[in-house]
Formats: sequence, structure tokens, C-alpha cells
Amino acid sequence: MIFNRYEWRLVLRIIIMFFTLAAMSWLVVNAYYLYTVVLIPIVIYEVIELIRFHQKAQDEVEQFVESIHYRDFSRHFDERRAPNELKPLRKGFNEINSTFKLISRERETQYYYLQKILELVDTGILSYEEETGEVAWINESFKKLLGIPYLKTISSLQKREEKLYNEVIELKSGDSKVVSFTRDRQIFKVLVSSSILRSDDKLYKLLAFQNVSEALDETESKAWSKLLNVMTHEIMNSVAPISSLADTLKNRLQNIDKTGLPFFDDLEDLELGIDTIKRRSEGLLKFTESYRNLNKITKLDLEKVLVCDLFENLNTLMQPTLEKKYIELDIIIRDLSLAIEIDLNLIEQVLINLLINAIEAVKDQDEPQITLSAELQPNNKTVIKIADNGIGMPPEIIEKIFIPFFSTRKTGSGIGLSLCKQIMLLHKGNIQVQSVEGKGSVFILSFS
Repeated sequence: MIFNRYEWRLVLRIIIMFFTLAAMSWLVVNAYYLYTVVLIPIVIYEVIELIRFHQKAQDEVEQFVESIHYRDFSRHFDERRAPNELKPLRKGFNEINSTFKLISRERETQYYYLQKILELVDTGILSYEEETGEVAWINESFKKLLGIPYLKTISSLQKREEKLYNEVIELKSGDSKVVSFTRDRQIFKVLVSSSILRSDDKLYKLLAFQNVSEALDETESKAWSKLLNVMTHEIMNSVAPISSLADTLKNRLQNIDKTGLPFFDDLEDLELGIDTIKRRSEGLLKFTESYRNLNKITKLDLEKVLVCDLFENLNTLMQPTLEKKYIELDIIIRDLSLAIEIDLNLIEQVLINLLINAIEAVKDQDEPQITLSAELQPNNKTVIKIADNGIGMPPEIIEKIFIPFFSTRKTGSGIGLSLCKQIMLLHKGNIQVQSVEGKGSVFILSFS
């Protein structure tokens, strides 16, 4: 509106000049030269005034542009002392400056709050320009975590923590990685997350450093504690009878030494005892070999397999056992063209293991039933389910079933489900269990 008023003033001057020139032209055509001479100074005056008006406006605009260029929004254009034709222009400039000051104040307030928030969080924050490596900002948590009071460029980090620097440079936007570094002879583990942002036509890399040493140590400690408890239990179950039997056999041999020649029954007992020790020792060796097997599977032989063919092979393999125990196996698959890329031998091992567990769970039920199903979910993940109507599991058991060597069966090694989980992880998949005590269990295999 203000600039429209300025334009109207300019248009009005041009119209007056136009009519003046038209009148002078008419006088010249009709040979009224005396009147023409009188109008010439008026035309010259109007031209000079138009130029002066335009020049004043241009000077005002240049001053305004200069203040904007240097972000000097505090500058005030005096409206009262301005010529009438420039008052609307100056008023407009002052209103624009007021708006810019308000926006600037809001941005400063937001930036101040953001800084305070970033200073209060425990996560270290660092941002630097990708092209030059110049550090734009670091917070106090980063300085404390790495013991660095100041960092001018990201390359300066290389002199202090070369390994951390290399990991940070190679980390792509959106990725996260746990990195270890040593400070004051103490090992720290940090979760480094990276993202890219653009500001003022420059690319900045934003890095977040979260100290996860305590969390990882605590998790690792709990895992080892559970593992050692299960291993101790299993090993003691094998070692205690061997030790007891060895003491008994030793006493028998001592009695034989005292009495002379051994009786036939004594020889039989010795042979039986030695066989038992041998069998239990072999069992203990098998147990330790199972532990080694947990780390043997490292590479997959992938191939595309139809799920219906996979289920058919399993049904053929398990049918004699199912018929012998009067267990019904239902197979549900709606899409016969459904396929998954897997290592066939390993996934068959997983499914056989889960079916055997399901058979154990339902063997004492009145109407034992196992359901094997597969479907493609909306997120394009293929899900295979092994459901049973068996005895189910309480929550405290569900939490432990994937821990190596944990087993609820006396004859179980506790390796099967651990191997199943490792095989699924190698396939970039997942295995989960849902169970209600007394109603049954469902094992869910998810393939990406």
C-alpha cells in the first residue's frame, strides 16, 4: 500500500508533464510562440523535479539496501523531516526494519534455547563444514567426553584420536557405529551418529557422540552372568556323577587289593562304572563342542526357495514321528508362489528344531496339534509361524530360551534355539516367541 502511494505520486508527476508538453506542442502548432516560451521554463522545472524526486527515492532505497546488507535493522528513517513525497517510502522502510528485527529476535531466542538444550544433554554434539573441515560448533558434553577444550578443524581430531577421526570421516549420513578410543589409559565406547544439513549453501556434517561404555559393560556383564550360570549348571550335572562314581570305583579297587583276586561281580561293576564314566565324559565333550558350534556358522549359501516346497519336505521328513505320536500337523499357505532367499540347509535345521520342540510340548495333550503357516506381510516381510497347543511357557522362561545352554528339558543341551537365533540373524531376519502357559506357543520367523 505504501509503495502504491509512491507510485501514484510518480504517475501524477508524469501526467502533469505530459499535459504541459501537449499544451506547449499545441501552442507551437498554432504559432503562439510567446506562450510557448513561457511554458519552456515550466517544462524544464518539471523535468528537474522528476529527476530530483527519482534521485531522492533512489538514495533512500540505496541506504535501505545497505542497512539490509549489513543487517543493521536498528536504523531508523526519519519520517517527520522527510519530504512529503518520501514519507510513505520511509514509513515502509521502517516497517520492514521492524519486521526484520522481530524475526531476528525470534531467531536469536530460538538459537539461545537450542544452545542451552544442547549444552544440557549428555550427548556430545559436533558440526563441521564438509568442504573445509572447519568446526562450526561443539558442546560441553563433547569436550568432556573427549577431553578436548577446543577444536578448530575436524582434522585436529586426528592428532588426538586418530582411530575415532577415521571412523567419523568414513561414517555416512544416517548411519551409526560404536567406536572405541582410549583416554587416560581407559577405554571408552561411544555410539557415533551422523547426519548432513545444508545452511547458507554450505554442507555441514552433524555428529552425535553418546557414551555407551557403561550400558554395554552392564549388558555384557549380565549376558556373561547368565551364560556362566547355565554353563556351571550343565557342567556340574555331568562332573558331579563322574566324580562320585570315580570315588566308588576307587574304593572297590582298594577292597580288591586287600582281599586278593576280584570276583566276577566286581569286574562287572568296574566295567559298568568305567562305561558310565566314558559315556558321561563323552556327553560333556559333546556339550563343549556344541558351544564351539555357536561360532562356526559365518557364511550362507543363499538360494531362492518356494515356501510350499520347504513345507512339503518338512512334512515328509517329520511325518513318521508325528504319526507315531498321533500328532496332527496343519500346513497353511495361501500363496503357492511365495518364495524366500535362504540357506536351505540351515533354515531346514531351524524348522526341524522348532518342530521337535513343538512335538515335545504337545505330546501329553488330549488333541495334540501343530500348525505350520507362511504369509507375506504388507511391509514385504515373509513370516513363517510354528504354532502348537502345548503346555506353553511362563514369562520367566520366555526371557531365557534363546540364551546358549539354557534348557527346560533334562536331556536338552540348550543349544538348539541359540543356533536358530544365530541362523536367523545371519539371514538378516528375526525369531520371536509368543506363549501362554497352558495354552501353547507360537514361534515367528521373519525374513526381509
